[in-house]
Amino acid sequence: MAKTNPFEFFQQVRAETRKVTWPSRRETMITTVMVFIMVTLASLFFLAADQIMALGVEFLLGMR
Repeated sequence: MAKTNPFEFFQQVRAETRKVTWPSRRETMITTVMVFIMVTLASLFFLAADQIMALGVEFLLGMR
């Protein structure tokens, strides 16, 4: 593996960073809101699944 000196490495990093298409502020906000919505939906789903499984286990073990 070829070694590069630190100066050359940072030049390459800067060159690659310039190629990145950064999201706009609007895109970032929309994506953030979408993530929060999906986290909420997933947490509600797993809450419901957990409650259903708990009821099933209680019923099978005769704890009620």
